Amino acid sequence: MAATTVSSRIDRRRFIAGSAAVAGGTALAGPFAGYVARPAGAGSGRPDAPSPTLGPVADLRDGAVRLWLPPGFQYRSFHDTEQPVTLDDGTVLPGRHDGMAAFRGRRGNVVLVRNHEVNGPVPAFGDPAEAYDPQAGGGTTTIEVTRHGEVVRAATSLNGTQMNCAGGAMPWGSWITCEETVNGPDVGADFTGAPNVSLTKPHGYLFEVPAQGESSREPITAAGRFAHEAVALDPRRGALYMTEDNFGFPSGLYRYLPHEHPVWRRRIGNRGRLQMLAVAGVPEADLAVAQPAGATYRVRWVDIDDPDPSFPYTPGEPAPTSNNEAISYVGNQGREQGAAWFSRLEGAVYDRGTVYFCSTQGGGPAEPGSSDTVGGFGNGTGQIWGYDTFSGRLRLVYQSPGAEVLDFPDNVTTSKRGTLVLCEDSGGDNYLRGLSPRGELWDIALNRLVGANGTPRYGDEFAGATFSPDGGTLFVNIQASRGLTFAIWGPWRSIGV
Repeated sequence: MAATTVSSRIDRRRFIAGSAAVAGGTALAGPFAGYVARPAGAGSGRPDAPSPTLGPVADLRDGAVRLWLPPGFQYRSFHDTEQPVTLDDGTVLPGRHDGMAAFRGRRGNVVLVRNHEVNGPVPAFGDPAEAYDPQAGGGTTTIEVTRHGEVVRAATSLNGTQMNCAGGAMPWGSWITCEETVNGPDVGADFTGAPNVSLTKPHGYLFEVPAQGESSREPITAAGRFAHEAVALDPRRGALYMTEDNFGFPSGLYRYLPHEHPVWRRRIGNRGRLQMLAVAGVPEADLAVAQPAGATYRVRWVDIDDPDPSFPYTPGEPAPTSNNEAISYVGNQGREQGAAWFSRLEGAVYDRGTVYFCSTQGGGPAEPGSSDTVGGFGNGTGQIWGYDTFSGRLRLVYQSPGAEVLDFPDNVTTSKRGTLVLCEDSGGDNYLRGLSPRGELWDIALNRLVGANGTPRYGDEFAGATFSPDGGTLFVNIQASRGLTFAIWGPWRSIGV
């Protein structure tokens, strides 16, 4: 099908929130009550906050210093692909460790389901006979570890997918993994320039992976084919909220409403309705631009009539539909109905009635047009948004005043105390940051990884932060071709986490 075009009516979405904002400084009750205490991005630096001093800490795996942490904290790294790692099922572990969730295991152990964000038409890892697409190199691995990061067993749990970025944990014990791409034999080459001719299946879907077992490798096509990043389930209403990271174009916040309540069915069904968020009264509201402190919006949801597009092609030949057309096709349907514009929506997490999500490059000056395929759509250094599932209102939780405070927040999780833990994905020093219910931001960890050749890898991003079920251990990845996973533990309460 032919893709629609992004509206060129820039003027009607270039607004300074005010007419659409619901009394930006108004106090709110419910899930947002704590987060309104301080305005987003107030002042030139961080508000008063827990301020632990970070210092070098030796990795219990081998004594090397890979992280700086607060006093009293320890860690162990594992599955470091600087050297080949072979899993129990014979799989040679891929790199690009990304989104991840932790589940209760045997005898106090933890089961991790971990994404591998591998792109390009490359052979699948694991058993190619089991792969969704034998020419796609992404997927998930499942690892049983002790709470101090000692590996008990590990194996492939999904293979043959692409660009498995983030996802979300389900309360019945499954991980939903997201493909951040729309590659397929029916779509032209993506930003890498690699042809998609050898791919055997369309990509751009959600897949469910049980913590105890393997995925069925059946995509949830009704939830849309677009650049999926993360998901967060509202267990009360059964709605699955989904972020989109459409790097060079406006991104959207979606929700999938399965016909059957997923908590009752203990799975995400493949029959349902896909919708996209719009700001009430402001068609195509540009929420990627800098917002006033405490900006709050009434929203509406628009239906996506064609959530799972396919495009004409001839097998063995490059597809005539460009990747740029295909990756914006689903979102364009929403924007034609007034859906809001965001910058690169990435991590998402549900906590106490609110879906929190990161806009990685949000919060800066407006883009002059409807795309930026070089630098990415958005000119800020990050926004954190919250959607109140009770009131149906969207609120800016935090807006970075500059890269020295918060630089490109990506994945996000929450502690048992309600503190958000943000993973940075910048080109410089990358931190784990804490964001409290009082709007305070502080440092939790600093990447000080050095490669085997002595080259600093401080710019490698943190990803996949997730707490063990008891809240005592934070597991987090380094997303790089030479990926690895950390288990971090210590006196979390003493640093406000």
